Amino acid sequence: MNKSLADLLRLLELERLEHDLFRGESRDIGSPQVFGGQVLGQALIAASATVDGRQVHSLHAYFLRRGDFKSPIVYEVDRSRDGASFSSRRVVAIQHGQQIFHMAASFQLEEQGPDHQVPMPEVPPPEQLPDMTAEVRKSLDGMPAERRKFWSLERPFEYRSVEPVEAGGPRPGVRHLWFRLIDQCPDDPVVHSGLLAYMSDYHLLETATLPHGLSYRSGEVLLASIDHAMWFHRPVRVDEWLLYALVSPSSSGSRGLAFGRIFDRAGRLVASTAQEGLMRERP
Repeated sequence: MNKSLADLLRLLELERLEHDLFRGESRDIGSPQVFGGQVLGQALIAASATVDGRQVHSLHAYFLRRGDFKSPIVYEVDRSRDGASFSSRRVVAIQHGQQIFHMAASFQLEEQGPDHQVPMPEVPPPEQLPDMTAEVRKSLDGMPAERRKFWSLERPFEYRSVEPVEAGGPRPGVRHLWFRLIDQCPDDPVVHSGLLAYMSDYHLLETATLPHGLSYRSGEVLLASIDHAMWFHRPVRVDEWLLYALVSPSSSGSRGLAFGRIFDRAGRLVASTAQEGLMRERP
């Protein structure tokens, strides 16, 4: 297995301290604080470890404080309810004695019922698009130090952008990105859900900068996640190509809002996301 992917999978393997208490490692991905997707993925893995025979269908999370990537994070799970069909869990992430994050997640027994979805956008396949990381690295010299470090590190997944990745003038707040892990991973659906939560935090909030012509990579704007929501509609494999269709309907009060829909290659809508975050222009 690819080394960077193996390390990501280890990151999602939490240590069980007590019945409903877990501890996860942290990683420096080149940002000033712990990557929000890491906390989101680990919290979902912790909640899933307290549920039997049911898969996550939704989660709603808030980021309360910046996490320290030099220290582990403790996850405390509250078993709010186990009903006939649904289970509800609340997870609190603690670091240095303070809450940095909390999340509510709901799990459901597999059931059959009416099935419909919106169609997948018509976009070029990933094989016809350049690797996004390779394209961005052509401009490393012009980036501030923190963004240069972020884009220089090797990652266990790849993105391919339908729209041009270079900074430009204001344009509609719409993006389409193909993404996948760079190697196969275990078949466990819990692992794939955790990985999807991890990866969903990339590029989502950046969509809100597009109507303003602001470049996050160039340091023109400060972005920080405030909340994150996900709905898991259908089974998914994150080691196969997925299309992330993003749109930002609004920004105001130094906050940006973005929604995402995730489709597989067959056109099935497998998940939806929503995120609001801090968005401040830098002088």
